[in-house]
Amino acid sequence: MCGIAGFCDFRNNFLVDREKWLDTLVSMRESLAHRGKDQTGEYLRRNIALAHTRLSIRDIAGGRQPMVKHAGDSDVAIVYNGEIYNTEEIKAELEKAGYEFKTTSDTEVILSAYIHYGRGFVKFLNGIFSFAIWDGRRDCLLLYRDRAGVKPLFYTLQGSLLVFGSEIKSLFCHLQIKPRADDDSFREIFGIGPARTPGVGVFKGIREIKPGCMGEFSRNGFDEKAYWQISPKHHDDSYDDTVAKVRWLVDDAVKRQMVSDVPVCSFLSGGVDSSIVTAIAARHLEAKGGKLNTFSFDFAGNDKYFSPNSFQPTRDRPFVDKMLKILSVNHRYLTCDERELAELLIPSMESHDLPCMTDVDASLMYFCNIVKDHNKVALTGECADEIFGGYPWFYRAELLNGDDFPWSLDMSARTVLLRDDVIERLNLKDYSHERYVETLNEAPHIEGESKDEYRHREISYLNLRWFMQTLLNRMDRTSMSCSLEARVPFADHRIIEYLYNVPWHMKYREGCEKALLRDAFRDVLPHELLYRKKSPYPKTYDPEYEELLKVKLKNILYDVNAPINKFIDREKTEQFLQSPKDYGRPWFGQLMAAPQMMAYMIQVNGWMEKYNVG
Repeated sequence: MCGIAGFCDFRNNFLVDREKWLDTLVSMRESLAHRGKDQTGEYLRRNIALAHTRLSIRDIAGGRQPMVKHAGDSDVAIVYNGEIYNTEEIKAELEKAGYEFKTTSDTEVILSAYIHYGRGFVKFLNGIFSFAIWDGRRDCLLLYRDRAGVKPLFYTLQGSLLVFGSEIKSLFCHLQIKPRADDDSFREIFGIGPARTPGVGVFKGIREIKPGCMGEFSRNGFDEKAYWQISPKHHDDSYDDTVAKVRWLVDDAVKRQMVSDVPVCSFLSGGVDSSIVTAIAARHLEAKGGKLNTFSFDFAGNDKYFSPNSFQPTRDRPFVDKMLKILSVNHRYLTCDERELAELLIPSMESHDLPCMTDVDASLMYFCNIVKDHNKVALTGECADEIFGGYPWFYRAELLNGDDFPWSLDMSARTVLLRDDVIERLNLKDYSHERYVETLNEAPHIEGESKDEYRHREISYLNLRWFMQTLLNRMDRTSMSCSLEARVPFADHRIIEYLYNVPWHMKYREGCEKALLRDAFRDVLPHELLYRKKSPYPKTYDPEYEELLKVKLKNILYDVNAPINKFIDREKTEQFLQSPKDYGRPWFGQLMAAPQMMAYMIQVNGWMEKYNVG
């Protein structure tokens, strides 16, 4: 993976004051250095500036960017972040058409495919990506983002200027772009966060290319449109055929995503999803004479303090051990203690440029920083729950049939610390509900669906557009904060397209969520693990973590300069700090309960301080 950045202005000649604009470009690129430091490069011409910082995964010597090809008398240049998993198939077709390649990198294949096929070439790509292409023949800049939204791409428009980058922080390195916030910024923070409305960058004027979309910037202005959308269709496969198709799709996705010129590892949580990915990868590598590195994560105090609840019924370690008995891998158990966790809350926010999933993100950042000392590329089990229907809001009636985002139904839990005048001004409930209704109106349906199928298709679409994006953002920022590339086989667009149209009764059978996925891999996983009740990413139950958060939040509460005190109520917060913390009633998803509310407010304050927004 890599970091990309740049800017374009058709009313400005960057060559007139070249050193100034080159310095700006280098500053933008340096702000993304954590995404990869193996190689760097810049491309500066009259109206366009491109920068790249590289994590070398494929064609380590020859894949330097920006990469430029000449088409006629003009340059066509690219900066690219991602991996294309069907590179060899596309390359073979281009070679038949007469193209010659100087490198073995997927970057050159992307650039040649664009030159050959035009803007619609992206439909041929299977992978995770965000890239910018400058086409000197047409004087236009094209921005593309992968179908699932695995890789980020932010931008802002100010007059005739467009600035873009892999992370928001890179945009603020441009002389004309400053961090600003308005009421909608805080509606996102308090009413939607740690999720974000699709396309919204929270800071005023900051946007993100939506998943499956491309943006074109020319002398006529900027236009963003979808190149990929989910198509609803009748599912005619039998259950057995559906099981077989799922088995092939997942198996193929994992094997494709092992393509790399450096060793690939796997995150093994002991859950169904990561265990399937790990089993396929380990056996594929073993057949080639290799041995997979695997890693599992937990918290130092959980041996003593873990307490089962409805959302987290079991710990992961016993199930990891079961997988290790049937696989030949090099495994490492990693643990994080509560002090390390608390200290990483602000760095974790800084990796996102926004408040995020607090200790969930902070701990993953900690673990990724250790993993990167052993491997540059990791496979994960993310996204299976959104696609196969693993979350409780797919099958628990009170969540399934709610009238707002099912992972965040209780708005009172979000406003418990806010001042009354802030609650009235921001009107978070209406803001959230409007975003919910907008998304439902986009959801693709087919005529003649039953009421139950109609609702499950809505829930599936909500998950793809919202909840999955939050987890993909988490995975990208936490891994790329330390130059680790995380790949997500379940986010293969072929799996998403197929499963969106599989009826709910095939995904949920005999009271078992994700039955379809379990049946597809019943010969791969131990029986006890195959039917393990879902238990999400672990969190700490050590009471000392709570005490550390209380101290941090109290210090903020009594700091007259702390910017968040414009929003939170001191009396409400003091009462909250004195009450027992409920780990079993999350206010976002399955993981963010009362302790995470304290951590989130600490992050919000840190965000406001860093960017001077209020």
